[in-house]
Amino acid sequence: MGIDADPSDLLPSAEPVRLLDETGTLREVDGFPLDLKEDDHRALYRWMVLSRRVDRQAINLQRQGQLGVYASLLGQEAAQVGSAYVLAEQDWAFPSYREMGVALVRGVDPASTLHLFRGTWFADYDPHRHNFGLPSIPIGTQALHAAGYAMAAKLDGRDLVTVAYFGDGATSEGDPHEAMNFAAVYDAACVFFVQNNQYAISVPLSKQTKAPTIAHKAIGYGMPGYRVDGNDVLATCAVMRKAVDRARNGGGPSLVEAVTYRMESHTTADDAARYRTDEELAQWRRRDPIARFEAFLNAEGLLDDRLREEIDAEAERLATRMREAVYDAPHGDPMELFDHVYVDPPARFAEQRDLLRRELGEGGAPATPAGGEREAS
Repeated sequence: MGIDADPSDLLPSAEPVRLLDETGTLREVDGFPLDLKEDDHRALYRWMVLSRRVDRQAINLQRQGQLGVYASLLGQEAAQVGSAYVLAEQDWAFPSYREMGVALVRGVDPASTLHLFRGTWFADYDPHRHNFGLPSIPIGTQALHAAGYAMAAKLDGRDLVTVAYFGDGATSEGDPHEAMNFAAVYDAACVFFVQNNQYAISVPLSKQTKAPTIAHKAIGYGMPGYRVDGNDVLATCAVMRKAVDRARNGGGPSLVEAVTYRMESHTTADDAARYRTDEELAQWRRRDPIARFEAFLNAEGLLDDRLREEIDAEAERLATRMREAVYDAPHGDPMELFDHVYVDPPARFAEQRDLLRRELGEGGAPATPAGGEREAS
């Protein structure tokens, strides 16, 4: 943005962009055209249903002792699927630890992402095959990865857009601030997609920021902010497409705030009942993103029993594959912890490696997990 430009052009509306009301009725909004065909609508529904089923299977695996922990996306299917659906093949997504829906749209086998939560391997897929970065557990660090990749791509003359996915809590961290500032200064083709699911573990949004909305933070970096109903998959597609097109056409980065809700606890190690009320949960259940989209599809005659059955069968196949790949999967060699850190290890590094070797009793290394792409990770 030039210094003579009107800063008000960067300000979002306090009301999120919404195309589907809570009954599933479509109401177009100026400035956010919906360029989707009937097959796109069916595909969006498919990805959302698959995301929910895969998410449920992952929770079940954790409850059965097969995963150490898992971060559910329940309630955020529209935000994840809608935002990922408009990306081009060459674009890159940099996730946090909750983007199973984005991973599915990018073609990642959901079973391969669960090795992180089991502790068998960091991730059992090739990021370069899917243009989907490895999950980021430290809060907000992936924003720097997305900004840096977009800046490098610009220097290389490559036509791609990057997306950094993070939550409302990450906006209180320094890394997203630095990433947004650098991306704006260098006009990087990057979109910062914040899933505002109302809580950072137990801390509500009201204790995260005094800004009117998260989207309003964008003006401080000289980029536009967009606020969208994150439980409306069509609105998410429309807003995200605007931000992605702007970035691809040289307009620089944007901040998108998807207003949604985390229906499960923060992770399976959390108890959300300690800080959320049943009334609040009931209110957001009425805004269920899949139910809302189903109502639209039914009204348009785009959803029938055959399609439902096909999607349900695919979901069960995915869930079965996840269980087969993860259940009792053997762990890798703990000594690999030291293999990819230093080219010239310092003395203390060798000492730590020897200490772990002694603790392991010089035993043989366990086998590596099967059925994935580990050699490329």
